[in-house]
Amino acid sequence: MDDLNFEGYTCPLPIRPTDTVVLGHGSGGTLSHDLLKRLFLPDLGKAAPRVLDDSAVIVMDGQRYAITTDSHVVSPLFFPGGDIGRLAICGTVNDLAMVGAIPIALTCGFVLEEGLSFDVLQRVVASMKDAAKEAGVYIAAGDTKVVQKGSADKLFINTSGIGKITDGVNISGANAKEGDVVIISGTIGDHGIAVLSARENLGFETALESDVAPLNHLVQAMMNAGEIYVLRDPTRGGLATTLVEIAKQSNVTIELQETKIPVKPQVHAACEMLGFDPVYVANEGKLVAFVKESDAEKILDVMKKTKYGEDSTVIGKVTGSGRSQVRLRTAIGGTRLVDMLPGEMLPRIC
Repeated sequence: MDDLNFEGYTCPLPIRPTDTVVLGHGSGGTLSHDLLKRLFLPDLGKAAPRVLDDSAVIVMDGQRYAITTDSHVVSPLFFPGGDIGRLAICGTVNDLAMVGAIPIALTCGFVLEEGLSFDVLQRVVASMKDAAKEAGVYIAAGDTKVVQKGSADKLFINTSGIGKITDGVNISGANAKEGDVVIISGTIGDHGIAVLSARENLGFETALESDVAPLNHLVQAMMNAGEIYVLRDPTRGGLATTLVEIAKQSNVTIELQETKIPVKPQVHAACEMLGFDPVYVANEGKLVAFVKESDAEKILDVMKKTKYGEDSTVIGKVTGSGRSQVRLRTAIGGTRLVDMLPGEMLPRIC
């Protein structure tokens, strides 16, 4: 797809009548980016900023705000450590936090399938209330639609959010530069494997829960400790896809140390059994930070003292500029290039 001009939002490739949407278009990886470039940005992206972060930044009366929207179609609705309601709130709060914004308010839209139990819906709504309280945001508006039985899968939720960006904060995927230290806030792959386990009744011997959590308080603590250039929560497509996106946005080379990337033993075992690579498995309560090298230890120390950053660790560094590339130093001493998730590994994961 080299002839796609992402920066200019033009697409010389024709859209053929035989082209159709496949599950892989929802993976967050290569196919998702292709869908965005070919169909959405040419017509809908003309007024959008050229840097596509988790939230858009707009200016009103001299004040910068972040706005974002997200839709949630996870299956099953309830999984170890969370549910679609908590996921919807945390996902939008985190997208705001990833540009350094302080979340203010959210909206929520429900698509309900005919026959959905009131008990199920009440549990989801209660979970959303608890998650919003934990994040310190309120739900300002909402909407409900009902479709015929068989036209949806029980319940889909869309959430949008707005947050305030204070003066001096400039966090974007385009800001990584040579010398930056790369930090991950904890173990990877927990959410994807927990959801898959619940969906397929895999029955792991040890308990594994999703990491779904609001990260805005963690981000504020980090920002108070040192200079942060990039933040991103590695959701669909996992850590690998997220880092490739950042490398492309900033045109830098990122080098990771495989032995430094934290993975729980049960996630590692599940990935080996299923033929997955943990770096491509979704997360919903972790963040990746590119920070000033001289501030890395201070930021890491603060992260480790928070509820959702106790297992934070340095996993790599930006080693060069002028070439967008992610390199992984393997446990056996070799080096391999890391690319985006090519297709769909775990559908309906968020």
